[in-house]
Amino acid sequence: MLTTKPTSQQTNQLTNQRTTMTQNDFTIKGRVLALDLGEKRIGVAVSDATRTIATTLDVIKRTSRQADFAQIGRLLAEQQANLLVIGLPVMLDGREGEKAAWVRDYAAALYNELQVPIAFTDEAFTTVQAENSLRARGQKGRKIRQNVDAVAATLILQAYLDAQDNNQQMTGSA
Repeated sequence: MLTTKPTSQQTNQLTNQRTTMTQNDFTIKGRVLALDLGEKRIGVAVSDATRTIATTLDVIKRTSRQADFAQIGRLLAEQQANLLVIGLPVMLDGREGEKAAWVRDYAAALYNELQVPIAFTDEAFTTVQAENSLRARGQKGRKIRQNVDAVAATLILQAYLDAQDNNQQMTGSA
């Protein structure tokens, strides 16, 4: 288990793994688990086996990285998922700030712990969209806070699946 900050070599290994995986994600079949990482909670969504539809799965209340990783590992096993997609907070100008660096650091440690391929996708405005969706369904206050992270993870995953499907259609691969 990784208890220290990942080395630059470990982070580069994750980045290289991510780049390879995002180019060939559909050559590997199976479910995808998506995470919307927050300071207090982690929203979790899962795809169907055909990687077409994203569904809200769970919200993990964060206590420690070790506990987070154990719960994520359990969900990966239960859902038989073989790829993790993590929402990456990118600024409007396309740059990555401190929050993105924190997400990449967390993802590197998660990869070292679980050895599951990880891909990133832009999570811009997913929390706002999730809040609006929950309000439109009549939810308020605490109920929104309880569900917003999982709904955001679902939006992150659906955007990722749609982008991969569009990429696959454009390249003519099936």
